[in-house]
Amino acid sequence: MPDSTLTDLVTRLERARLEADRRYNDALTALDRALPAVVDLPAAPAPLDDRQGLEIDRDLGQVPPPSGGGFLARRLHDAVSRLVGPALERQQRFNAAVVGHVNRSLSAEREARAAAGALIDATRRHLQALSTFHSRLVQYLQQITPYVDTKDRAMGGTELRDQIVLANERTLSLKREIERLASQPPAELTPDGAAPAIAPAGPPPGVPSAAADREAFKYLGFEDRFRGSREEIRRRLTDYLPVFSGASEVLDVGCGRGEFLELLREAGIGARGIDANERMVSVCRERGLAVEQADARGYLRALPDRSLGGLIAVQVVEHFQPEYLIAFLEAAFHALRPGAPLVLETINPACWMAFFETYLRDLTHARPLHPETLRFLVEASGFTQAQVTFRAPVREEDRLPRLEVAATDPLSVQALAAALNAHADQLNARLFSSMDYAIIARR
Repeated sequence: MPDSTLTDLVTRLERARLEADRRYNDALTALDRALPAVVDLPAAPAPLDDRQGLEIDRDLGQVPPPSGGGFLARRLHDAVSRLVGPALERQQRFNAAVVGHVNRSLSAEREARAAAGALIDATRRHLQALSTFHSRLVQYLQQITPYVDTKDRAMGGTELRDQIVLANERTLSLKREIERLASQPPAELTPDGAAPAIAPAGPPPGVPSAAADREAFKYLGFEDRFRGSREEIRRRLTDYLPVFSGASEVLDVGCGRGEFLELLREAGIGARGIDANERMVSVCRERGLAVEQADARGYLRALPDRSLGGLIAVQVVEHFQPEYLIAFLEAAFHALRPGAPLVLETINPACWMAFFETYLRDLTHARPLHPETLRFLVEASGFTQAQVTFRAPVREEDRLPRLEVAATDPLSVQALAAALNAHADQLNARLFSSMDYAIIARR
């Protein structure tokens, strides 16, 4: 990041915030204006007037019976009935069919009017609910800016917090340097009153130089920014706790900020840590952890044989040169008790994304270690039951997607998709597999 004062950074972030607020308000105004007006729906249809149908039903088939009369009248009635009866019967059947059709039509019309009325009422209620939702949506969006301002924007965002952390670390570094200088005896003057020609060679033994202290806090800041939060690292390291179940005198080499030491302490497992970074050691001691600043190989060589009940080194061995790594493993073998576990976690360089996104980012990395290479070195040092466990798989959204085809697609399309998916699977297996791996072995 280019050098800049905190005031410049805050001013720049404030300008960016105001511009973002302006764009947000413009978009919110456009959304408000784009809300559709409530549609004025027609009233439900009037009830069906089916009184005429009732009269038709009542009059259907009412043929007056023959009135009284003498013999001649009845004979005349019978003769007329035989003459016109068939036609009247056909007419009556026709009338009955017409009336039946009218009645069925009336019933269907009645149901259609009821359904139309119910649909209009339901649509009106839905549109009213949608209008209420639109109003509530605009009110919700209006609260986003104040909410964000009380969170990240209030602190100036991640960039400002990083600058504050670095400024705090610089302050602590300067404080230590001042304390170191104050603890040194005053320089003796020559007879003519001048200071000696040769300056002191360096700080007292065990006290880091100012340059080393600055490098230490810079790497602590690097870990805070790129490795992950303490909570995230604790969650990832929890998987290793069962490996050390029942163990004691566990050593965490390169313990960093002390996440795994805290987990061991909470599990009732006795442990201590070492780290070459003085600032890491200070952070751990502030949390009540037993941590020393020491060189890994030299510390192990100074331990009595078979004095450790377990050893873990997370994201450490990739910082070692080959000769140093071999000597480190040899010293660890002698320091561990028979059956004690050894856990070495490191970046998986066989994964393209891990190599370019994680390994190359850290300038202190010495050499990538292929999983099979590290397992061979562990076994060659005398350890047994060495297993490779891959961890932190690449997220699905970062992997090459597979093509979806249907059974109804042409065979040529299915064949092409199968070929592309096979290539995608091969590339995912090599380039986007797991970010880390661990060698878990036994003494």
